[in-house]
Amino acid sequence: MNNFKKPESSLWKGRSSQEKLYLHEKVICTDKLQKGHLKTFAILSYACDEGVKRNQGRVGAVTGPEAIIRQLAKMPNHLKKETQLLDVGTVFCVDNDMELAQQTLANKVTTLLENNTFPIILGGGHDIAYGHYNGILNAVEKHKTIGIINFDAHFDLRANTNGNNSGTPFYQIAKDCKANHTTFNYLCLGIRDDANDASLFKTAKELGVTVIKNEEFNLHQSKKIQKQISRFINSVDVVYTTIDLDGFSSAYAAGVSAASPMGFSPDIALQCLKTIIKSGKLISLDIAEMNPTYDIDNQTAKLAASLVHYFIHTA
Repeated sequence: MNNFKKPESSLWKGRSSQEKLYLHEKVICTDKLQKGHLKTFAILSYACDEGVKRNQGRVGAVTGPEAIIRQLAKMPNHLKKETQLLDVGTVFCVDNDMELAQQTLANKVTTLLENNTFPIILGGGHDIAYGHYNGILNAVEKHKTIGIINFDAHFDLRANTNGNNSGTPFYQIAKDCKANHTTFNYLCLGIRDDANDASLFKTAKELGVTVIKNEEFNLHQSKKIQKQISRFINSVDVVYTTIDLDGFSSAYAAGVSAASPMGFSPDIALQCLKTIIKSGKLISLDIAEMNPTYDIDNQTAKLAASLVHYFIHTA
């Protein structure tokens, strides 16, 4: 079953220049990778919201990656000439087979990492995380520890007793870690009391999850937050960061699967992302839950694109 399609250059449109002033003029659309020593970022789309559907959420995130790319394409290019930006295609869900989509995603992530290419995965539901993590796991040396940093309103630690969905990925990862006798290293930024029931907080405590709750996740607490993030990063060998757009206030991100006005703001997220980048341990990044169906004037897509823009120009 083919659940991968080559990149669509038609999505990359914007103002024209003769000097590659815009990212649509910088990007290279290719699904063929060559191992090299240049700094290379690869955008890989995960067009799947089957997990959101199974989790009784608002569907529509399947078109999220395309919406983000359309906004990113128009943004200015300040990358060095030798830095490469690739669009390597889209993993999608066929016949509701989310697990196959996750496996394909994992394989693609592994290939990117093995070719010295930094993966930036655009989703899609937060079930993106399970496939993404397994791709990293297959690529890094077996003795290395992986730390997960999740910007999110939700733990996504629901038990998968009745099947996998967008609310179960980190529980699945924790179960795999236990089965493999490895440590589950998980830091959550922006967790809200009104978005997680008591059983999820209990699970998080039992699993040793590090939590910075939303009421503390702001610029006023910046120094304390940076210390906690640095402490977590220092305890692991490599870092995987996942940004769930529903963690942001709906004032900034209405176009998500589970919107709320009570979320955090972009300024603290950018500051924390900078700290993670400067650690030198970040090896992969994704953005989840972009849902164009509920977006307003493409503001959520622009937020997601701006996060990617900030990342590639800071890393």
